[in-house]
Amino acid sequence: MTRKMASKDPVIRGSLPALRRAARAARALAIKTGTPLYVWQDGRVVNLNPRGRLKKTGRNGRTR
Repeated sequence: MTRKMASKDPVIRGSLPALRRAARAARALAIKTGTPLYVWQDGRVVNLNPRGRLKKTGRNGRTR
């Protein structure tokens, strides 16, 4: 996203930097905790944290 924001509304102008900060924090948390981080990339969903694996759960929600 290289286009400049043309809006005069400060909330709209601040939304893109806020989303970027949130994405950076989500990546750091996923790496720190070893959890998967799924994003839409090149037309498909990919896991950016290959060490993050989901554990299979049973019907009662407990880990097998």
